[in-house]
Amino acid sequence: MSRHLEVGDRIVRTEALHGGITAEMRRMIIGTRDGGARDLVLRTFVDVEHAEDWLNREAGALTLLPGTGVPAPELVAVDPTAAHCEYPSLLMTHLAGRTILADEGLETRLPVLARQLVAIHALRPAERPRKYVAWTTADTVVTPKGADAAAWAAAIDVIRKPAPPYEGRFLHRDFHPGNVLFDVPPPRPASPRITGVVDWAATSWGPADLDVAHCSTNLALLHGPAWALRFAEAYEEAGGVLALAASERLYWRVMDGLAFSEDVQLVSQPWREAGRTELTTRTVEKRLDAYLTTLMNTLG
Repeated sequence: MSRHLEVGDRIVRTEALHGGITAEMRRMIIGTRDGGARDLVLRTFVDVEHAEDWLNREAGALTLLPGTGVPAPELVAVDPTAAHCEYPSLLMTHLAGRTILADEGLETRLPVLARQLVAIHALRPAERPRKYVAWTTADTVVTPKGADAAAWAAAIDVIRKPAPPYEGRFLHRDFHPGNVLFDVPPPRPASPRITGVVDWAATSWGPADLDVAHCSTNLALLHGPAWALRFAEAYEEAGGVLALAASERLYWRVMDGLAFSEDVQLVSQPWREAGRTELTTRTVEKRLDAYLTTLMNTLG
C-alpha cells in the first residue's frame, strides 16, 4: 500500500470498520508530510471465490462515478489478483458520515434513499457492467420454520417462470441502508443528507425493479413490511420507473426476498453488531415470512 501514498506520508494507525459481510474493511489514517492527516479505506477479500470479479467491478464503478453527482469513494488503487497484497484488495478514499439503521427518523430518510437510487439508475455508462445475476433459484430457497407454507410455495412458483422483459439500467445491486452514509448530525432534523454510497462490488445491468426490490427487502427486515412497500412508492414519487404489470413487480420482489432465506443469519449479524440487538436470526426470519406473505397478498 505504501507505494500509493504521497512522498513523506505514513500510516499512523488503522481501524477495523464493521458492517460488511464478504469483505474486511480497514480505515487507514495517513499522516501527511505537512503535519496533516487524511483517511483511506482498504477493502480486502479473504478466501472469497469471486474476489477478482467483484473488485474489478467495484474499481470500474468508482472510476465511472466521479463527476456524476452520485457520492461515492474515489479509487486509489486495486489489486484484484493479490499480485502485491496478501489478499485481493482495493484502496479508496474515506467518506464522512455513517450508516443509520434505527427505526427513528426512517420516515424522513426513506424519500432521500429513493431519490439517491433514482439518480444511480439515471447513469448511462459508456460501457455497461455485466448483466445481473440472480442470487437464488426455486430449488435453493430455504423456507423458515413456522412460515406460511402456502405463501412460500406460491412465491417459489413465481420464480420458476422466466424473468419478465425489462429495460436495462445501471444497478448498484446491493443498495440498502447499510451501504448508504448520512450526515451525522444532519443539517437539520427534517432533512437528512446522504454523504456517500459504498460497496459497488456487485454493480450490474438489469431492471430498476431489482435494486428497488433489494432495498425493499432490507427495509422489511430492518423495520417491517410496510416500509418495504412504502419505499417502492417513494421511488416512483422521486421519478423512478418500475414495471407496469403487478406480476412483473412481484417477480423481482419475490426473487430478492427469497434470496435472503438462504443467508438470514449472515445478513442479520452485522445489524446486531451495529446496535440492532433485537434482530435475532429468528426475528428476521419471521419478518421475511411476513414480507413475502404481504407481497403475495398485495401483488400476487
